[in-house]
Amino acid sequence: MNDKPTPTPPSGDRARATVSVAVPPDEAFRLFTQEIGLWWRRGPRFRAAPGESGLMAIEPRVGGRVFESWTGDGGAEHVHEIGRVLAWQPPQRLLFSWRATNFAPAEHTEVEVLFEPSASGTRVTVTHSGFAALRPDHPVRHGRSGADFSREIGLWWADLLRSWRLYCTDRGGSDRD
Repeated sequence: MNDKPTPTPPSGDRARATVSVAVPPDEAFRLFTQEIGLWWRRGPRFRAAPGESGLMAIEPRVGGRVFESWTGDGGAEHVHEIGRVLAWQPPQRLLFSWRATNFAPAEHTEVEVLFEPSASGTRVTVTHSGFAALRPDHPVRHGRSGADFSREIGLWWADLLRSWRLYCTDRGGSDRD
């Protein structure tokens, strides 16, 4: 038995955002994963694809890709592999590696998405971690470090989860926080 306490991640290593939706966990998991391309926000802050183009998808299995694809100028096909599915446990948990477009080949972080039943439907928590492995001057940090950087990443995920919550509401649920 391991009696060692779990180490506390360094400041700025993880960000968390939570939202509640008025759909059951199995439907929340399905809408999050199968319809990600419909609710994930567009624009340079959220996607590599320019403008309104592109497809975003998660291949539903361990080892599956989390990716974005689009046709660029001149008809060239582009694919940005964001990461790989590390855990696929519908309807409770999704875990995938994450690579921003400015990450070097060996750099990655992890995103865990938990779907927990609640009285009003499902509480969804996204935890993005692993930033401590990136150098302090990494471009993904945009000059921020520690808690300031974590707060920015948390707000970024909160913006995405608001879009997802609205998408769930439009699909028949009610809007709850």
